[in-house]
Amino acid sequence: MLGNGNGTLDISKKAVRFPSRLLQAILGDFIAERENWPLWLPVGLGLGIAIYFSLGFEPSLWAAFFLAAIPLVGSVFFRNRAGWLLLFLALATIGIGFTAAKVRTLLVAAPILEKETRVLRIEGRIAHFDVLPTGFRVTLDAPHIAGIAPERTPKRVRLRLRRDQERAPLQIDGRVSVRGMLLPPRAPTAPGHFDFQRYAFFGGLGAVGFAIGPLERLAGAKTPGSPFKSRIEKLRQWIFDRVTETLPGQNGAVAAALMTGKRGAITEDVLKAMRDSGLAHLLAISGLHIGLVAGILFFSLRAFLALVPPIALHCNIKKWAALVALFGACGYLLLSGTTVPTQRAFLMIGLVLLAVLLDRTGVSMRLVAWAAFAILLVQPETLLGASFQLSFAAVIALVAVYERIHLSWTRGKAAGGMFRRAGLYLAGVALTTLVAGMATAPFAIQHFNRFAEYGLAANLIAVPTTALWVMPWAVFAFLLMPFGLEAFALIPMGWGIAAVIGAAKTVAGWPGSTVLLPSMTMAGLTAFTLGGLWLCLWRRRWRYFGLAGMAAGLATIGFYRPPDVLVSENAKLFAVQAEAGGYRLSSRAAARFAGRDWLRLAGERDALPWPKEGKSEDSLLTCDSLGCIYRAHGQTVALVFESGALAEDCAIAGVIVSREPVRSGVCNGAAVVIDRFDLWRKGGHAIWLEEEGVRVQNVREIQGVRPWVAGPRRRQKNRKN
Repeated sequence: MLGNGNGTLDISKKAVRFPSRLLQAILGDFIAERENWPLWLPVGLGLGIAIYFSLGFEPSLWAAFFLAAIPLVGSVFFRNRAGWLLLFLALATIGIGFTAAKVRTLLVAAPILEKETRVLRIEGRIAHFDVLPTGFRVTLDAPHIAGIAPERTPKRVRLRLRRDQERAPLQIDGRVSVRGMLLPPRAPTAPGHFDFQRYAFFGGLGAVGFAIGPLERLAGAKTPGSPFKSRIEKLRQWIFDRVTETLPGQNGAVAAALMTGKRGAITEDVLKAMRDSGLAHLLAISGLHIGLVAGILFFSLRAFLALVPPIALHCNIKKWAALVALFGACGYLLLSGTTVPTQRAFLMIGLVLLAVLLDRTGVSMRLVAWAAFAILLVQPETLLGASFQLSFAAVIALVAVYERIHLSWTRGKAAGGMFRRAGLYLAGVALTTLVAGMATAPFAIQHFNRFAEYGLAANLIAVPTTALWVMPWAVFAFLLMPFGLEAFALIPMGWGIAAVIGAAKTVAGWPGSTVLLPSMTMAGLTAFTLGGLWLCLWRRRWRYFGLAGMAAGLATIGFYRPPDVLVSENAKLFAVQAEAGGYRLSSRAAARFAGRDWLRLAGERDALPWPKEGKSEDSLLTCDSLGCIYRAHGQTVALVFESGALAEDCAIAGVIVSREPVRSGVCNGAAVVIDRFDLWRKGGHAIWLEEEGVRVQNVREIQGVRPWVAGPRRRQKNRKN
């Protein structure tokens, strides 16, 4: 090799120098983008929160404090060394996120119902209720539950009622009594699926259930909770009632949802059409809606004041309009239920309007970062929800794109006439839909397992209709409602809503409008998220390295392998994979929610037939009245329905899943035995079959021992203490 002269030596030297030069280039870009370093503060906070929720045990408060305090102390000692200082500050931010999650858990901790109750008497104060197409969903605060000690009684329970169970009109703060059954918040249907127990814990909900008899209002009994919250909730319900009385049917239900955030009255066919057409975001009050309300108030008031010369000449009408828009946006935030998207939008719009009042200019991406930082610090659990992820993914991507094209876009609008501006507006809607759709698609697939192929076409119709017609009439309806004249605004608002619903149903009816896909792995979602943040938060060319992370994350969709066998926690439902893909469900009636959830997460629409007697068409599953035998990937699984099949099945199967208890020593030859008690203690199970062995996961294993996990493991831990 050396005989070729100095050429080979030069190549070797270049190969050695390349990593060094690459590192120097990366460090140079990092230092050059020092003004964008603060944008990563919420990312560090989010990493700490994610670490907290990924643990299988509950850390102590002191451990959480140390995780934040030690890096902060280190940053003080190394304040004169820039590299070490940045490292310690980054670790401190992660530690603060971890600590914030721990403190939030302690603040919201409340008793959780441990097991299903019999029919009993429940009394409580109505804190909130939703009108559903077939009944009501009522949330009771400070309940008194017969047979349960006060110290073990949940602080809040939620009941479903049929319409014929409502004897008197429901009233916020009214104390009521009803006979019903209560259950603990539902555990995930399978390992890694949506954890309603955690969601309910941070929402203050300790039990759910349904009414058996009619709901009775206790005469003269009112126990108001927080006066401010009660007044807001009463106002929301009053607006909901006025809207639905003026606009009956689904037009009124959607109008009420846009004005109050209460979506319970919207029927499933409308919700499905909105989801399948890519218009579901219009029903979830978000930055679009709160931005429109603030914008309509700001520009309308400013235009009106400009028509009054004495005021226009002697007053700063821009600041007046900004102040009114700020209060209007705050009011809409409260009326819409203060969801995560509205919190984020209000924080951003509030900072923009505050900048107008203080004669300052806001930086858009920094507004997003500070909004995310504030929400994560106060409500760390929102990081895990679809609302937070979809909302911030869309807004970060949109701000990053529009910051790049802002100048050329503004010049294009200024240089053209009315038709050019209209064309640019439609192009803006198309670009917004495209960018937001691409940014949120992986998160929508992760949480909902669906992708709307014709979302661009639907949004080109629905978004301008909502922005230019529906929401202006909604603001007008708010202003007219105190005078009882809201019908003059709600009726034309209903025309626009009818057009939006019609567009949604039309697009949803096109062939292939929705594609169902399985979820990504958690590693894949993390890679996509960090890659997208790298691409959007930096400004120099090195940001394109983020594309590699995004591509790697998306590639994991193709490598996702759903479990071969799924078992529900009550042992009433089994699912097995067919040879050509898809699941066979042992029952269409038992554990229907779990069955729908399994199919959705696997990206399947319908279950394949389960043979009651004989073999399936692919011969993998053979059943009789006592149970089934499933053979795949060189493994044999026995699904035992009756204990009479145990002796025979234990002799031929390596995996035993039984609805009945299996006594010790009965199935010594099986590698895996899961019986009724295992399912009761550990929740639903997922089984992957491979030539070299079997891999099993259960719900409790993934959840760990955490304050929000109800069930046998929680009770066992309490007994030990």
